[in-house]
Amino acid sequence: MFQKIFQIFKIKDLRDKIVFILILLVIFRLAANIPIPGIDQERLKVFFEGNQFFGLLNLFSGRGLSGISIAMLGVGPYITASIIMQLMTMIIPRLEQIYKEEGEAGRQKFNQWTRWITVPLAILQTIGMISLFRSQGILNYQGPYQIFSIAIIATAGTIFLMWLGELITEKKIGNGVSLLIFAGIISGLPSAISGIVAVWDSSQLFSYMLFLAIVLASIGAVVFVTEGQRNIPVSYAKRVRGNKMYGGNSTHLPLRINQAGVIPIIFAISIMLFPGVISSFFSASSNQAVAGIAKSIGNIFQNQWFYGTVYFILVVAFTYFYTAVVFDPQKIAQNLQKQGGYIPGIRPGKNTTEYLYKIMNRVTLSGAAFLGLIAVLPFVVQGFTNIGSVSVGGTGLLIVVSVVIETIKQIEGQLIMRDYESF
Repeated sequence: MFQKIFQIFKIKDLRDKIVFILILLVIFRLAANIPIPGIDQERLKVFFEGNQFFGLLNLFSGRGLSGISIAMLGVGPYITASIIMQLMTMIIPRLEQIYKEEGEAGRQKFNQWTRWITVPLAILQTIGMISLFRSQGILNYQGPYQIFSIAIIATAGTIFLMWLGELITEKKIGNGVSLLIFAGIISGLPSAISGIVAVWDSSQLFSYMLFLAIVLASIGAVVFVTEGQRNIPVSYAKRVRGNKMYGGNSTHLPLRINQAGVIPIIFAISIMLFPGVISSFFSASSNQAVAGIAKSIGNIFQNQWFYGTVYFILVVAFTYFYTAVVFDPQKIAQNLQKQGGYIPGIRPGKNTTEYLYKIMNRVTLSGAAFLGLIAVLPFVVQGFTNIGSVSVGGTGLLIVVSVVIETIKQIEGQLIMRDYESF
């Protein structure tokens, strides 16, 4: 490990890339700490402490939302736009053709459309957030001009972060958007640790030890599942072309346990967010009946058992949905057949499609259950240890570990490439 770290700082090109990325992450954190004026900080703090939905949304915004900064939305609208474009490829075959068959030019078009969709999404989300915060007495703005100004500032902040993310991605050391979210999550660790130290109680030592054990076990489980895969053996028939024989070798088709990454959790958060936002918005209504219904809905979703159960079910359901989007057994079976490949003991064509579908469903079940457990991990930890949910909950832990693994792999790839150049 130390040898690799030494190699990283020894190679000038790689060192410059890492320093450049670190500078961009510092700029991101500075932007996330520039607040919009006119905020009641006390009410804002109480609002986020008593609302689990916005705590999760704040996680994906890079912690800019909890301070209502100029980067209050983070890269959330860009992630939403990316998800919309991926779903549109299922509905519109032409989009799928552009993305998969037109090469780099097609992907650039696809990315450009994603950027354009990000702008209206950012404006709509900002207006919705401002309306909600005004109804809670957190923001004191009344005039449409002031609201419009904040919407423009927050949208510009999202576009700026999107640009930073693309600059990071161009360096080919980790995904830019993922690293921005990673930086936002990690930035909350010092305050979380200082909060635990501030209320340290030696009589709760067992609870703290149990909490630490759960965190370490969770990190190990995330690494295991993220790297885990089911290998399906594939053989290739021998083919004679001219005087040469091709094929006849064996390989495997890797099926990852977690094909969907953290996308199902993002989907579930989006769905779970709506009842909380709507109830918070209408709870301040002058109509007593409407306010009562809104408060009742809000109380139901604030119940940890109800919230955790629904959240778990949605994560599992969306894991299956997104895996169906990214994994097409029929296409894989067709490609294997065209290349002269087959799964031993399984007939090519329809039988191979059915076999892959059955195996993928079984593998996805364990991945979906794991994602669901990771999503509700903060409630489990709080129930066992009586320690409040800290900065890195289950979702944050999954993102942090996944980003670290991906970034390390890309750095190792760059080191290996330079080793080959030395030959």
